[in-house]
Amino acid sequence: MASGSDRNPIIIGGLPSQVPDFDPEETQEWLDSLDAAVDERGRERARYLMLRLIERAREKRVAVPEMRSSDYVNTIATRDEPFFPGNEEIERKVLNATRWNAAVMVSRAQRPGIGVGGHIATFASSASLYDVGFNHFFRGKDEGDGGDQIFFQGHASPGVYARAFLLDRLSEAQLDAFRQEKSKAPDGLSSYPHPRLMPDFWEFPTVSMGLGPLGAIYQARMNRYMEARGIADTSKSHVWAYLGDGEMDEPESLGQLSIAAREGLDNLTFVVNCNLQRLDGPVRGNGKIMQELESQFRGAGWNVIKLVWDRSWDPLLAQDRDGILVNKLNSTPDGQFQTYATETGAYIREHFFGDDHRLRAMVENMTDDQILHLGRGGHDHKKIYAAYAAAKAHKGQPTVILAQTVKGWTLGPNFEGRNATHQMKKLTVADLKGFRDRLRLPIPDKDLEDGLPPYYHPGRNSEEIQYMHDRRKGLGGYVPTRVVRAEPLKLPDDKAYAGAKKGSGQQKIATTMAFVRVLKDLMRDKEIGKRFVPIAPDEYRTFGMDAFFPSAKIYNPLGQQYESVDRELLLAYKESPTGQMLHDGITEAGCTASLIAAGSAYATHGEPLIPVYVFYSMFGFQRTGDQFWQMADQLARGFVLGATAGRTTLTGEGLQHADGHSQLLASTNPACVSYDPAYGYEIAHIVKDGLRRMYGENAEDIFYYLTVYNEPIQHPAEPSDVDVEGILKGLHRIKAGEKGEHAARILASGVAVPWAVEAQQILADEWNVKADVWSATSWNELRRDAVEIEEHNLLHPEEEQRVPYVTQKLQGAEGPTVAVSDWMRAVPDQIARWVPGTYQSLGADGFGFADTRGAARRFFHIDAQSIVLGVLTELAKEGKVDRSLLKQAIDRYQLLDVTAADAGEAGGDA
Repeated sequence: MASGSDRNPIIIGGLPSQVPDFDPEETQEWLDSLDAAVDERGRERARYLMLRLIERAREKRVAVPEMRSSDYVNTIATRDEPFFPGNEEIERKVLNATRWNAAVMVSRAQRPGIGVGGHIATFASSASLYDVGFNHFFRGKDEGDGGDQIFFQGHASPGVYARAFLLDRLSEAQLDAFRQEKSKAPDGLSSYPHPRLMPDFWEFPTVSMGLGPLGAIYQARMNRYMEARGIADTSKSHVWAYLGDGEMDEPESLGQLSIAAREGLDNLTFVVNCNLQRLDGPVRGNGKIMQELESQFRGAGWNVIKLVWDRSWDPLLAQDRDGILVNKLNSTPDGQFQTYATETGAYIREHFFGDDHRLRAMVENMTDDQILHLGRGGHDHKKIYAAYAAAKAHKGQPTVILAQTVKGWTLGPNFEGRNATHQMKKLTVADLKGFRDRLRLPIPDKDLEDGLPPYYHPGRNSEEIQYMHDRRKGLGGYVPTRVVRAEPLKLPDDKAYAGAKKGSGQQKIATTMAFVRVLKDLMRDKEIGKRFVPIAPDEYRTFGMDAFFPSAKIYNPLGQQYESVDRELLLAYKESPTGQMLHDGITEAGCTASLIAAGSAYATHGEPLIPVYVFYSMFGFQRTGDQFWQMADQLARGFVLGATAGRTTLTGEGLQHADGHSQLLASTNPACVSYDPAYGYEIAHIVKDGLRRMYGENAEDIFYYLTVYNEPIQHPAEPSDVDVEGILKGLHRIKAGEKGEHAARILASGVAVPWAVEAQQILADEWNVKADVWSATSWNELRRDAVEIEEHNLLHPEEEQRVPYVTQKLQGAEGPTVAVSDWMRAVPDQIARWVPGTYQSLGADGFGFADTRGAARRFFHIDAQSIVLGVLTELAKEGKVDRSLLKQAIDRYQLLDVTAADAGEAGGDA
């Protein structure tokens, strides 16, 4: 096919294309010089020279056009297409069988009594794009490395299942169990790529839409990071991400393109299936989505390959000497192309070619049927192969392939290009017959007229199936496949945690710093130290982690090519190609993508990494919660630190920074084990147990979320009788009440524990109340334990009834319970039903605001004096004290006046 280089291109945002050539001989000399540079020094060198020329031209104020968009034709000219090494006839048969089984699987899933849904049209449009990849490019894991990492478009999963069926990787019973994961267990197939549901098959979850491209970028980067640090040889791994043009509207899809270009991730290829259609209509009816995406990717620094037309257009474009056909292609909006996909050849002749005599002359010898079958490049194996080969060969930039297709391709006139195609899930008998005929499959009419349509398999010994097996064997095994080869890590002994267990002495430190000290000691460990991957969105200094700069350094594949402004400081900012710390800039989404890629390296590459992602807690589960579900689905492991936690602790920052609910959001993620520790020794035991559970023998597919604070407090040394089980299960007593006539219990978590200890003293000294103080290190884990036991008791009434851990710990004690935290009351309320006796929670419900810590806590009534009132209130309800004491307490402590509260501890990392 003729390319844009064969004619004067139409340039958008640059100079006019019709610039006269006053010295053709000189022009040719320049072109010859470029050709010589390519031939003798290679494309990478030629690219460098071109970039320097452009740079110099701008220095000289020569108006150089940006050329962000090229003609609406294939980037790779026909003459430049490489030899296609496959057997196209056999591959067509394979693809036809795959197309059929994918559609039939979804159609059969709509049978009476089932009706579980599914999507036919997405795979129908992208089937050839996948097939060429499977047959010629996707590397498997049989060579012992991670192979290629392939992010399959979620709605195309039926096609991946259908191909696996032909290769005997899935059975007919499994295809019939599509979206019936429990009722047809163990044969059930998940609706989309879900590794947690199919842990031997899928590797990367790509639904919700937009998370696939984001994850692919950071997976490619993680591959380079692991290789640079000598952890794994990822040089052969290529990352492929299959996306939809409608999906590119998601901000996550395009939001991190710059990092891929900036770091030269030529191990990454996006394949955007441009079927011009969203779920319910055209992507850009009045515009051109491929041109728009081309401009965006080029502007971000990517290599762009457009795959617009199939080989049937080659003769027409070869005739187009004056550019009239290209101009028509350039100026026709997507909505009209979508209409052409549903109309007749006669309609296309009249409406596309008919308004210019030169266009009419081009097709005057073509039949209407030939015009009808002028196809799109995303359905042409040779054109696709050429694009993929060019993407793999390109150096210095990531590549995006924009491939034009028809949604619902080959499914017949009721499906192809229709606005409702995405929601159509069942084929009629007439649809099936037309579909079969188009695919040329030997299926009798009677098999389509009676009962459910059959699956088609050409036979295990058929030429087609043997071809498929041979191609996969040559490429290193079957994909998708998830393999866990990682061995358990040799974990540090108690010496690594000794510092945290000593407490802080007379010094006051925040729990954020207590955790950082534990991490620093662990990163010194000879066995696992190098496997830690610190990750932060631009604020390492905020979290006290700048101490890591001199030794661990910040990862940058280009190193540090400047003199740091703070180079004279002991903790100067230092970048290195082998740096350990990922400093991803102000992007929580990017950091979480790094977290997921690092946290699943144990499976992707067989080498465990231990990511430690530290961020402002308000911008974790709230802002990127969808990615934490993606992390759970991808079976990723690691530590997530919600720093500057609490609704009243981050003084001065105000509403949007005041996190009083992330622990509640964390509780909704089944893979998340969350803690709200108060002291350094608690953190030490939690981290140690987390490493054991995630990286030791019988490793679990979980991740840890710890909320830590920026308020300096005094950390006690670990008591000799420390209740380690209680710390890990979520509740342990840290200080028993010593004097008082009336008994009570105060449960507190995180930064609220010191308030509870202060309240304990006031109750004893002023109100004759003996209150025990308990540290609730995890309200969420206590609830999960109780829910699990309650479900067991429900289903096993004949067995001895089990007792939740929280009930066991608090059973037998006298008096009421008051729970307090810097979270909304719904967090401690999770355990209310399982706490013996009366129970009241105090919390920071409502929006946060900027003020002193004392004023904020008095406003929310969670400070020590408010806890005193809460305990007295519950004792009054039980008749243990007179209710008149309540008004006395309110007046004594001026609980209705926020200005009467002590301002509280100032400072901290913020």
